[in-house]
Amino acid sequence: MNIEVARDYCLSKKGCEESFPFDEDTLVFKVMGKMFAVLMLEKPDMIVVKCDAGYAAELRDEYTAVEPAWHFNKKYWNQIHFNADVEDELIFRLIDHSLDEVVKKFTRKMKAEYDSM
Repeated sequence: MNIEVARDYCLSKKGCEESFPFDEDTLVFKVMGKMFAVLMLEKPDMIVVKCDAGYAAELRDEYTAVEPAWHFNKKYWNQIHFNADVEDELIFRLIDHSLDEVVKKFTRKMKAEYDSM
């Protein structure tokens, strides 16, 4: 996995937009204004994704490449280092899981709008 592949995968998600809301090095991926993934250009060897709290803890216990995300709520956000002990397929699934975690918190109106995209 690398930063370009991760970026392309995030951008392939329905309704995804990318921006630099914090600084010129932190690339944020959002759907309907809600963040689901982050790539840091100064640290191109990892991605930050949202996760169910229990699953986040399990992943940290199982993989050395998965850590609590720095500057994020560590209960829900993990940083995953590329080219370590996490297979690319799992990283793709965790990006999907992150998006699902965000979408499930949408209001009914937001959900209907998202579903109609």
